[in-house]
Amino acid sequence: MKLVLVAAVALIDADGRVLLAQRPEGKDMAGLWEFPGGKIEAGETPEAALVRELHEELGIETWSSCLAPLTFASHSYPGFHLLMPVFACRKWQGTPSSREGQSLAWVRAARLRDYPMPPADLPLIPILRDWL
Repeated sequence: MKLVLVAAVALIDADGRVLLAQRPEGKDMAGLWEFPGGKIEAGETPEAALVRELHEELGIETWSSCLAPLTFASHSYPGFHLLMPVFACRKWQGTPSSREGQSLAWVRAARLRDYPMPPADLPLIPILRDWL
């Protein structure tokens, strides 16, 4: 089975809310909400991938030193297995805005279950609720 390595981040604002992005139409699992991030390219660390993805997808700047390892997700989908290190980030420059047509929502940890998510993201919800 093919292994897909993806990095994700829980961006946490000053009010303790987490940013979710809705997968746009035309992508796998369109309409589901997820933590920002993306595929790790060859030769890239998970932290470097997140710095790049956050700039590309949300127009914000952050640094590897601002990404704290939080947990990881491991989930088998039909045709591939997803391994996803998840980081927490409380410091960035700029205001997150949609650059790829995705809807964004700042969500309190207690309300994360109100947003339909891909199966790999669901085990992250209790971890964030406990941590925040």
